[in-house]
Amino acid sequence: MTPTYILTLSCPDRTGIVHAVSGFLLERGGNIEEAAQYNDHDTGLFFMRVQFACAVDAGELRQQWDAFAQGFQMDWQLHATTQPMRTVIMVSKEGHCLNDLLFRWKSGLLPLDIRAIVSNHREFYQLAASYNVPFHHIPVGKDNKAQAEARQYEIIQAEGAELVVLARYMQILSDDLCRKLEGRAINIHHSFLPSFKGAKPYYQAHDRGVKLIGATAHYVTADLDEGPIIEQDVARVDHSKTVEDLTAQGRDTESQVLARAVKWHSEHRVLLNGHKTVIFK
Repeated sequence: MTPTYILTLSCPDRTGIVHAVSGFLLERGGNIEEAAQYNDHDTGLFFMRVQFACAVDAGELRQQWDAFAQGFQMDWQLHATTQPMRTVIMVSKEGHCLNDLLFRWKSGLLPLDIRAIVSNHREFYQLAASYNVPFHHIPVGKDNKAQAEARQYEIIQAEGAELVVLARYMQILSDDLCRKLEGRAINIHHSFLPSFKGAKPYYQAHDRGVKLIGATAHYVTADLDEGPIIEQDVARVDHSKTVEDLTAQGRDTESQVLARAVKWHSEHRVLLNGHKTVIFK
C-alpha cells in the first residue's frame, strides 16, 4: 500500500504556490487526496494543508522538499498518517474531559497514542489503569512547584510527546514550561475567554444570570488563558437552571470542545498564525 502523508506549510504569499506544490508532488508520483489553503491578506501569509499518497521514501521526500521549500521561505511539517500522535494528558480532580478523551481514543475516534496521564491528585489512577495507561502522581505545592514541573517535563520528554493536553489541570504552568511546550499544549477553559476566570466559574455564571455558557480550547502560553484559540462553543441556559445544571451542561460543552481541538491538532489541521489559528477542518 502506498504511504500517505500530511504536509502543512506557511510562507509569504505569492502567485504560483499551489501550482508549485502540486507540481512537486506530481513529479514524484504523488496523488493528492485532500487539499486546503488560505491567504491571510492582513499578514500577507499563505497557509496550506495537503494529504497525499506517494511511494518516495519519507526521508528522501523530506530532503527534497526542504530544498524546494527554501525558495518560498516556507515553515513546513511532513507527517505520515500511519503514526498516531504521542500524547500526555494532565488532569487534577475533575475527570470529565479525561474520561471523554480516553473513551474517544479507545473507540478509534482520535488518532492518538496516549502515553501517560499526569496528575497532582490520585483520583484517576484506577481510570488510567482501566485503559492500561501509566499514571504519574506528582503533588504540586508552592514549595515544590519547580521540582514538580521538572518531573512533569521529564515524563513528557521520555514519552516523546508531541501533544500535551491539560484536561482540567488546575495548576498554572510556569513561563518556562509554557515556552518549552509552545505550540503543542492545549488547555480547556470553562468560558469564553476571559470571562469568569478562577474557581467555581459556574457559580459566577449563575450569580450573573447568564443566558449562554461556553468553553474555549486554546494553546498554552505564558500569558494565562490568552493563547491562540482553537475551538469554542456555547450552550443556552435560562433562569430555571441551577448551579448543578449549569455545571453538568458546562462539562459536556468543555468535553466536546476539547475533543474537537485535540482531533484537529492530531490530524495536523491547525496552523499557527501569530496569536490566531488557521484550521483546515
